[in-house]
Amino acid sequence: MNAERARREVALTDTDKHGDRSQSLADPALPDELPFMLPLAPLAVMSIQQLPPAALAYLGDAVYELYVRRFYLLPPKRLQSYHSQVVAQVRAERQADHLRSLMPSLTETELEFVKRGRNAATGRPKRVDLSVYQQATSLETLIGYLYLTNPQRLVQLLAQLEFDRPI
Repeated sequence: MNAERARREVALTDTDKHGDRSQSLADPALPDELPFMLPLAPLAVMSIQQLPPAALAYLGDAVYELYVRRFYLLPPKRLQSYHSQVVAQVRAERQADHLRSLMPSLTETELEFVKRGRNAATGRPKRVDLSVYQQATSLETLIGYLYLTNPQRLVQLLAQLEFDRPI
């Protein structure tokens, strides 16, 4: 069943502008376990390693929040409730907790990106301790890196995180 779902493609047709042509949007190589992510053209590893950690953290922040939003989507609730639950999980303190829980599971390469993210967090945070801010940025950097290089590994790590149960 999963193989069948992976082969399905989504096509868009814009007959007004382009006649009867379709463009495939699905990437059959992506497993079903990545429903919260959009398929992307792969980037060269060298290109990714040249990205500044702040750019990876910027991307990782968005991916992490999208994952958390999807986690709390069901059961349906009022928007304020969605917002409250998500904000509680995307706060720097919670991200720092998540990073600490993942540390024993990380590879040498992943630990290197965690270190790069920590060193990139140089601003003076307003409401949290600098070390908490650095850990949160490290997690976001790691998520951004894995999103671009190894989405399956990202899913494995995200599955290890413990979130408060949806209400």
